[in-house]
Amino acid sequence: MAKRKTKFVCQDCGYQSTKWMGKCPGCDSFNSLVEEIEAESASQKRSFVTSAGEYVAKPQPITKIERTNEQRISTHINELNRVLGGGVVPGSLVLVGGDPGIGKSTLLLQVSATLSENKKRVLYISGEESVKQTKLRADRLGIGNDELYVLAETDVDLIEKVIEELNPAVVIIDSIQTVYLDGVTSAPGSVSQVRESTSQFMRIAKTKGIAIFLVGHVTKQGSIAGPRILEHMVDCVLYFEGERHHTFRILRAVKNRFGSTNEIGIFEMKELGLEEVLNPSEIFLEERSSGAAGSAIVASMEGTRTVLVEIQSLISPTSFGNPRRMATGLDHNRISLIIAVLEKRVGLMLQNHDAYVKVAGGVRLDEPSVDLSIAVSIASSFRDVPTAPADVIIGEVGLTGEVRRVARIEQRVMEAVKLGFQRVIIPKRNIGGWTFPDGIEVIGVENVSEAIKVSLGGVSSGSPTFEL
Repeated sequence: MAKRKTKFVCQDCGYQSTKWMGKCPGCDSFNSLVEEIEAESASQKRSFVTSAGEYVAKPQPITKIERTNEQRISTHINELNRVLGGGVVPGSLVLVGGDPGIGKSTLLLQVSATLSENKKRVLYISGEESVKQTKLRADRLGIGNDELYVLAETDVDLIEKVIEELNPAVVIIDSIQTVYLDGVTSAPGSVSQVRESTSQFMRIAKTKGIAIFLVGHVTKQGSIAGPRILEHMVDCVLYFEGERHHTFRILRAVKNRFGSTNEIGIFEMKELGLEEVLNPSEIFLEERSSGAAGSAIVASMEGTRTVLVEIQSLISPTSFGNPRRMATGLDHNRISLIIAVLEKRVGLMLQNHDAYVKVAGGVRLDEPSVDLSIAVSIASSFRDVPTAPADVIIGEVGLTGEVRRVARIEQRVMEAVKLGFQRVIIPKRNIGGWTFPDGIEVIGVENVSEAIKVSLGGVSSGSPTFEL
């Protein structure tokens, strides 16, 4: 009997080796190489020529290809539709990742319910729960419809047969780490099984025009378990973020072939499942302390939505030789850059102080328009002088201390008006070319020093003020 060949495969990056190593040369992770049995090589090759001597797939000029507008399937959950780019595209493969217990299965079960209620046949396949367990969760959420089918199976070949017989519009696989292919000898959840199973589901989605959702587990580093090639194979990658012990959840697209990757959807976990948060700005600002130093409000753009969030800073004398710089919801390097600008251009002696900066509410902000509010909140905490509670501060800060213009200033100011703010501090270069709304004072500033004087000590002399 011939001896079976084995190989060692990294479960993080897919690196292959003929012997075990403690550290993977591909991704530098430790103890990630697992022994797998090599699959026997198939001798058959796919034929690219028909019996008539013609090629199966012929190349053709791109100008001759007819474009068809795919009709998206609405999930009837506005927050999810926004993140997907307007709805589910038939034939798309969507990967949903998140921490255990964050609500991935709950969200997809609610999506299954809304689709089935609108005459779309849905097949929900669970590899982690039995059919009765799924039924108990559905009863708790008040879900029940004849167009929603449930199956507990992990064999990909059997799942494909069920899909062919049932012909659903949407299929949900919960989760991709539990299913397996017989032709792959490694265990379910390994790199080979995850990669080959995803490839099989991708073929099913593209050939039959069925939208397939895959649930993916998340590693301790926060990335989806399995090789990174898994994210390259799918059409859309969604991350479900949030703290398990808090009620708010954020659905963020990090890859989307059919829409923007800047959109976020905000949900609140309640007893009967996830509910959409229609006005997240009120949620993020409802617990703001009035008159506290180190707090500033900024209007940030998350895709097409404007969100007002609070940035908090705490500056305290350091007890160590090197001061600490910690950030939550913001880039750590951006905080160091803004502190350097405050030291050099404004004269704030922060080199002997620890700086702690966070975004309240668990949101992560990446756009440059939050720079000025970060600078003002740090200055407010350092001087122990609170900012005006009715101020919104918007602007990008340059290394020379100038305040640079930002995009979509009209939308940001309108959102501040809706929530009752009385004054907005913006870059001076954003002043012209649009009409200010009623009920709010718009102040243009040129540099960080001017913005700090306006927000912490009233309007400085020479600062242009526009009030309607």
